[in-house]
Amino acid sequence: MKDLRLVFMGTPDFAVSTLKALVENHYNIVGVITAPDRPAGRGRKLNESAVKQYAVSQNLPLLQPTNLKAADFLDALKALNANLQIVVAFRMLPKVVWQMPDYGTFNLHASLLPNYRGAAPINWAIINGETKTGVSTFFIDEKIDTGAMILQDEVSIGPDENVGQLHDRLMVLGSALVLKTVALIAKGDAKTTPQTEQNNLKTAYKLHKDNCKIDWHTTIDAIHNKIRGLSPYPAAWCTLENGTAALDVKIYAAQKEIEVHDMPIGHIITSKKELKVAVKNGYIVILKLKLPGKKLMEVSALLNGYTFEENAKMR
Repeated sequence: MKDLRLVFMGTPDFAVSTLKALVENHYNIVGVITAPDRPAGRGRKLNESAVKQYAVSQNLPLLQPTNLKAADFLDALKALNANLQIVVAFRMLPKVVWQMPDYGTFNLHASLLPNYRGAAPINWAIINGETKTGVSTFFIDEKIDTGAMILQDEVSIGPDENVGQLHDRLMVLGSALVLKTVALIAKGDAKTTPQTEQNNLKTAYKLHKDNCKIDWHTTIDAIHNKIRGLSPYPAAWCTLENGTAALDVKIYAAQKEIEVHDMPIGHIITSKKELKVAVKNGYIVILKLKLPGKKLMEVSALLNGYTFEENAKMR
């Protein structure tokens, strides 16, 4: 059994679950690397990462480099004398960092690699209508998410599951997979498999305003998948045209209603409790949305105080 000295690298809540699992399983964590504190909110108060908050609560040695190639950071990292580094939801590492420990540096990625390499794998699995996804551990190399795979675990995606729900399930699944991976490395039993390169691999592109916009002219399934694949964050959006107003609204939850109709695409139909948008082969029934400058609300609450004109539409 190898005497492991671990450095953990991560930033958001997704990473905390794995760090917590390592601590609770009594691994020797000699250092934690996370993002620098960032100003946030109206008061520009410095915001600490979720990983930092947990590391501080456990009195773990902490580094918050702004530049991963800076000599002072590399010296501090070397001084920790780690022999294995674990990366969960962090940034791309320079070669000088991931090559440093004797047993290498492995990453946890929230997809079934080689599909969905990139920044937003959980979102894109749902947006693309996948029925299964999972988590993978692999040793880091020069490219993004391409290294030799160690372990994978698979999970099904529910037909109405949103990205927040799937994120939380993969967070738990990923923590368990990291523990299995570390145990294999400690025993010297970690076997790797090269990732297969295919022409039709799906990519987890970085999310931005343009690719989060709803196209009401696509299929009813594609629209439903986009809404749940971006909820609760960053949220699918579109423009509501209501009389003379044109408002960018975010949609957080919706249902499909399959029905033959002759309504124009995007046309809004409302009742006292329901708001639905005409699409090909049916309607998207909106359940939760957010108007500019307002709080997220149930549609029933919106309909109590908001009037839709007869020609209102989503575009």
